[in-house]
Amino acid sequence: MAETKREIERKYEATGETPVPDLARVPGVAAVVDRGVMELDAVYYDTPDLRLAADALTLRRRTGGDDAGWHLKFPVDTGIRDEIRAPLADTLPGELAGLLRSRVRGGEVVPVVRLRSARDVRHLVDADGTLLAELSVDTVHAERLPKGKGKGTEATWTEIEVELADGTDPALLDAVEKRLGKKGITPSASASKLARALADTGDAPRPPAAPGEPGTAGAAVLAYAREQIEAIVAQDPAVRRDLPDAVHQLRVACRRLRSAFKTYRRVLDRDVTDPLGEELKWLAGELGVARDQEVLDERLRARVEDLPRTLVLGPVKARLRRRHAARGRSARHQALAALDSARYLSLLDGLDALLADPPLRKAAGRSAEKVLAKAVRKDHGRLATRIERALALDPGEERDLALHEARKAAKRARYAADAARPTLGKPAKRLSKRVKAVQSLLGEHQDAVVARGAVRELGLVAHGVGESAFTWGLLYGHEEAAAEAAERELPEVWARASAPGLTAALTR
Repeated sequence: MAETKREIERKYEATGETPVPDLARVPGVAAVVDRGVMELDAVYYDTPDLRLAADALTLRRRTGGDDAGWHLKFPVDTGIRDEIRAPLADTLPGELAGLLRSRVRGGEVVPVVRLRSARDVRHLVDADGTLLAELSVDTVHAERLPKGKGKGTEATWTEIEVELADGTDPALLDAVEKRLGKKGITPSASASKLARALADTGDAPRPPAAPGEPGTAGAAVLAYAREQIEAIVAQDPAVRRDLPDAVHQLRVACRRLRSAFKTYRRVLDRDVTDPLGEELKWLAGELGVARDQEVLDERLRARVEDLPRTLVLGPVKARLRRRHAARGRSARHQALAALDSARYLSLLDGLDALLADPPLRKAAGRSAEKVLAKAVRKDHGRLATRIERALALDPGEERDLALHEARKAAKRARYAADAARPTLGKPAKRLSKRVKAVQSLLGEHQDAVVARGAVRELGLVAHGVGESAFTWGLLYGHEEAAAEAAERELPEVWARASAPGLTAALTR
């Protein structure tokens, strides 16, 4: 089984003669313990076109040291990575292969670099002998694989690496860096050994070229599309790792991209984007089961926690826990099945093809400001029509459905403004903020409607087995009141989002 370790470290330039200062003088460090030299041998893998390295991921198979095995590292922040470790094996473990699927697709990873390192290790410990950080002086020999490609096949360098132990205050790294800096030791220009090895032994991955002519509508829309496509690829392994909010973020990227295809159909040919949009709708739907279940469960648990104990009659919390466990497992299984499907991989390939050969229409060559502003105003007008229709209806199921449709229109209008922000600036940002308030309010209304239905179902089940349905009825009343409150607030919130001049300001 793979395990995950949060790696917080900093790297520094050095030579074989660079003296390491006495770090026992760093505040909090009582002693520096020499742990000797270990020999490490690691082969790094990537796709032939270095897709992993382009996204700052590293995959290696390492022998030597106390953590021999397969290591897959995902960037979290500057100097912070999550390292997923799997036992040593001749071939890539399936669990790690799954985390790479959105990037590797149906291809394979191949050896690209071999790093052999002599690691001189010292432990920084406190007065109790507890490990605070590990400092290593690494003498590295890099070999490009296969030999004979690139500008050079081998490189050698020395670097200093300081890695925090679990639970140590990150401020220790600042104190160590200050001490190293006084001796002229500077941070490394490379984020990782692999990045340096690729740069020194051959061609390193290059960022994709900006599509379209600068300042045109095509360039603006494609830049936004690329951002969402990259988010889908990046969130895939986060969903597989069951990281917080990952399903939501992946689903949002799908929705934003699909919305952009609809909003900017004068820029990108619908014959290409409509089929992709349908596949994005399918993927968001498969993921939505998990996300919607998560939101509903959190809402109902919070409602019950807010009730006085005297009003919680019967095994209410236990029934909610059982419901969450049963439906949560099923929803996660459905989401992972979608990500493992050939249909999903085909969608990713289709999105790549769109970026590689954009289906640009005539409007794509026009001024981004004019084309995008017109599209945003059109989506805002569409939202206005749906809001006005919903508010004209009497309270009830038909109005609930109309408000749900207005919520969808609010999302599209907001996403349209977000896509235009790099081009239209503050007016688009202001419009997005106002429309987001409408979307949030309509979202609260829809959540209350859905929760009301779930509570009624739970109440019926409880009543059917002889339990008290009192608490479920009380919760139903709370959700009914929440929906009514959102409806009362909507006219005022919409008035701010439809203020005269708000959309007119989009065109400077």
